[in-house]
Amino acid sequence: MEKTVKWKYPQFIVSCDWLNERQNDKGIRIYDCSTYLAYKDDDPTTPYDVISGLSEYQNSHIPNSAFIDIQRHLSKQNSQYSFTLQSLPELKKNFEALGIGEQYHIILYSRNGAQWATRVWWMLYVLGVERVSILDGGYNEWVRSGFEITTGINKFEPSTFKPAFKEHIFVEKESVLKAINDNSCILLNSLTRDIHSGENPRYGRCGRIPKSLNIPFHDFLDTKTGKLKSPKEALDLITENNIHSKKKIINYCGGGIAATLDAFVLLQLGFENLEIYDNSMSEWAKDKTLPIETDVS
Repeated sequence: MEKTVKWKYPQFIVSCDWLNERQNDKGIRIYDCSTYLAYKDDDPTTPYDVISGLSEYQNSHIPNSAFIDIQRHLSKQNSQYSFTLQSLPELKKNFEALGIGEQYHIILYSRNGAQWATRVWWMLYVLGVERVSILDGGYNEWVRSGFEITTGINKFEPSTFKPAFKEHIFVEKESVLKAINDNSCILLNSLTRDIHSGENPRYGRCGRIPKSLNIPFHDFLDTKTGKLKSPKEALDLITENNIHSKKKIINYCGGGIAATLDAFVLLQLGFENLEIYDNSMSEWAKDKTLPIETDVS
């Protein structure tokens, strides 16, 4: 009999039904993490403009949810890249200002792909905050389910939590460069196949980090609902790509967002030795001293 595949940490994923039943629970704090990228295919020096999801949030959101502006609230403001992670003490301070506290169960959602919610999830995870869940299917699934929406802006009072920093998870280019020829590591690119192969020059130099495997982040999501595919479907996808849990896996993408979705699924499947290359191809492709690989001649 085939063994049933289950998520290792089911508490990190909640359904819209679950959340709707707990709408008045004061121990829950909900956050909309939506961010949009306006791609600029004619300008490889700036692959996209970042657009906050605040206006969409103001027009309609899940009741009792507040808004997190990932670029403005949680990214380095002096970085040449859009979403560079802040120092962990600074990140802790800014999360607390947004109302993240250890007495609350934090629920994260987005309306244009789970990767924005998983980015914030990993940010909290590296701070040691683990009572955090992703809303499966996000805002769109909430609306499809016929649940109530509201307008305006909701803000939570600041809160506090005791950190337990996991400084090894978000890595920089030096770690990635060493991993290229390290057989104990797997480099996993979560960008679309046309970028991975080198057909799409979005980040300037075409191609990928050498020896990378490719599982586009959206392959882990149901195309109709935006919900995570089943654990078995996810594991099949991992197995098809010859990815093994005994190896360290460095996840990367364009700017450290989509990679967090691949990493989240891997963690749920029991992979523990996971890293995320924060600035990803936004940095790698611009640095001509770094090697690149392509399928395009």
